[in-house]
Amino acid sequence: MGVSGAGQTGPLSQNGSVTDSAHDSASDSARDDFPPCPACDGVPDPAGMREQYRTTELSPADLAPEPVAQFTRWFKEAAADPAIHEPNAMVVSTATPDGRPSSRTVLLKHYDEAGFVFFTNYGSRKGRELADNPYASLLFPWHPSARQVVVTGRAVRVGRDETAAYFRTRPHGSRLGAWASPQSSVIASREELLARYGELAARYPEGARVPVPPHWGGVRVVPDAVEFWQGHENRLHDRLRYVREDGGESWRVERLAP
Repeated sequence: MGVSGAGQTGPLSQNGSVTDSAHDSASDSARDDFPPCPACDGVPDPAGMREQYRTTELSPADLAPEPVAQFTRWFKEAAADPAIHEPNAMVVSTATPDGRPSSRTVLLKHYDEAGFVFFTNYGSRKGRELADNPYASLLFPWHPSARQVVVTGRAVRVGRDETAAYFRTRPHGSRLGAWASPQSSVIASREELLARYGELAARYPEGARVPVPPHWGGVRVVPDAVEFWQGHENRLHDRLRYVREDGGESWRVERLAP
């Protein structure tokens, strides 16, 4: 496969895209027949919100041979883009065994050929759902560059040594927070949470070694598919997806209709 370059986004105006003007007249007439937004009194109507993306074509020849290398290219560009806040922020979606989904934003903390790693309370909603249904989807929404990456695959817990090594790099307050918060549980008040934190701060002052909570650790999503999405005008987006072949180390690339 070819090297990166041809698939990079072209010049964009303002927030990385150009307001859709090609369909203004058609949209105006269609909007007259569109039912009003019942909750939009005095606020913008989402039905009329859209942008026209203008980027260069992304073709299979532009991609790296495997998805982690391609992710590295795009992640490096996202990290260098001042318009993208927290490029490692991703939406993690999980589901119960009977298919009831839930989503939340967490931070990617490591990735390599083995998968994509984040850390969480294993007793949280996502932790419980992954224990019962060990599959997840990760979405990196890099809107200013009109790009998205979607990773789907099996979720496995990382080893305790890897968890401990990362835990020691966290700010002192974040280490205490991992103990203080019974994540996803109902609590009576914020004051209760702050009181728990205060007790921990007294027990483990700044500079003290905070032990790793036994209920807290890493999750690695081992990808079986990784989609690279790049926006284009008229909603004719590029969607190129790597799919793992026969559970092995080889990948095929397929184009999806937008």
